[in-house]
Amino acid sequence: MAPWHDRAGSASAPVRHALSILIAAVVFALPCAATAGDVPTFAVDASWPKQLPNNWILGQVGGITVDKQGHIWVIHRPRSLTDDEKGASLSPPRSKCCVSAPPVLEFDAEGNLLRSWGGPGQGYEWVGREHGIEVDERGFVWVGGNADNDNAILKFTLDGKFVAQIGKIAPSLGSNDTTQLGKPAETAIDKEANEIYVADGYGNRRVIVFDATTLAYKRHWGAYGNKPDDTKQGPYDPKAPVSQQFGNPVHCVKLANDGLVYVCDRINNRIQVFKKDGSFVKEFFFEKNTLGNGAVWDIAIWPDPKQTYLLSADGENNEIRVIKRDDGSVVGSFGHNGRNAGQFHWVHAMAIDAGGNVYTAEVDTGKRIQKFKLTSDALK
Repeated sequence: MAPWHDRAGSASAPVRHALSILIAAVVFALPCAATAGDVPTFAVDASWPKQLPNNWILGQVGGITVDKQGHIWVIHRPRSLTDDEKGASLSPPRSKCCVSAPPVLEFDAEGNLLRSWGGPGQGYEWVGREHGIEVDERGFVWVGGNADNDNAILKFTLDGKFVAQIGKIAPSLGSNDTTQLGKPAETAIDKEANEIYVADGYGNRRVIVFDATTLAYKRHWGAYGNKPDDTKQGPYDPKAPVSQQFGNPVHCVKLANDGLVYVCDRINNRIQVFKKDGSFVKEFFFEKNTLGNGAVWDIAIWPDPKQTYLLSADGENNEIRVIKRDDGSVVGSFGHNGRNAGQFHWVHAMAIDAGGNVYTAEVDTGKRIQKFKLTSDALK
């Protein structure tokens, strides 16, 4: 007769087998944890956009956005082109190429140029340095600038007909004036409330909100929902207590479907989150030791139903971070300093289409736009 413990082991085998099946069934029935495929990942489309017509070339690209049709709109800076870049436009021509493209251009997702316009015109004064573009669902294009007197937001039709403006191309009146802006960086539209939010900006230190039709002032606030203060600030110091005011520039503003407002405090390396009335909710810090031009340049909200992620462009470290919107944790990144396809030099602004494709704009000597195609199963 076999020893007792051997008999017990033999007798328990069917039990162990049944238990294994039961455990497997329970595990299979449990909700799946997030996998790597759930996190957005991307590959650069080096063929996008297609070559511009008319011997045109882009300068620094101050803003980029995607409209409701999935078309990509950019605003660039013709005056940033060097003589060798715009050689064909000199008198006499210096070279075969090139001529500046108009400041505002519309592309389709395949990179075809659909429309272009912009620059000085009758009834308005064009900005001195193009910065920021937004296209609303009512068919209006909003553009701004960040030269010394670019203290206005201009409103146009899709074809470039001037409609109206907020503020004037004139000296700023400070962060608590309700009629004039301060070198605004970016805008966002709340279509339900018919309001326009302005990240204001390079001169002022606030978010300010207007009616998108009448352009009447609604409200404004600074960091932590405080009243903005224009007292001169010292250089950013990662060892110092966090600033109770926004630094310059207040570089972006984005609206989520749940009513949260996300603001880029670029130099202070943080995203601050508010309710639409300006009440402070929370903040996220990134690469806190970054000096120079700061680590938080722009934000785009992921287009899944829950808007699970934020993507944040960092033009000092030249990368784009993938961030969980609920807690600010970084779950991925892409990009690197350089000028090859997929790399960045001063990645300045970004946008995402409904298919999860990312479009980026570069300033300084970058002077280009790029497309990154979604390569993971992150739209659920």
